[in-house]
Amino acid sequence: MGAIASGGVVLLDEGLVRALGLGRDELERTVAAELRELERRELAYADSREPPEVEGKTVILVDDGLATGATMRAAVLAVRERNPARVVVAVPVAAAQTCDEFRDEVDEVVCAVTPRPFGAVGLWYEDFSQTSDEDVRELLAQAAGRAGAALAGDGDGAR
Repeated sequence: MGAIASGGVVLLDEGLVRALGLGRDELERTVAAELRELERRELAYADSREPPEVEGKTVILVDDGLATGATMRAAVLAVRERNPARVVVAVPVAAAQTCDEFRDEVDEVVCAVTPRPFGAVGLWYEDFSQTSDEDVRELLAQAAGRAGAALAGDGDGAR
């Protein structure tokens, strides 16, 4: 029925909210609970690292795929608040219509495959299991280690 992102971004599909018959109180409770979960994840994944500086840079937002695109739209809005030079959306699989809609929302869209009929993102993977918090923390630590090593090896001081 919608998506959230850092910085207080909340996107709701009002038509779906109406169709589900959700009252304002129930909707507000759900949004509050999801915002708490987002905060928990941000704290769990940050490991005292600052968010990357994106102002004036090209930001590439990657996801496992786009069905409705709600989650990616929330991510785009959140990153736009930080003034990047360009925003690129890149996914391996997407609904063709959703991929096309993003062409008006970001600077570049890369949708490797847009099968018809699309169905759902998970249908295009052999293994579509969830990624645990521990997996995320481990991958972020590995990436931070590689980035630190690359910067340390950069003899000309360029950043």
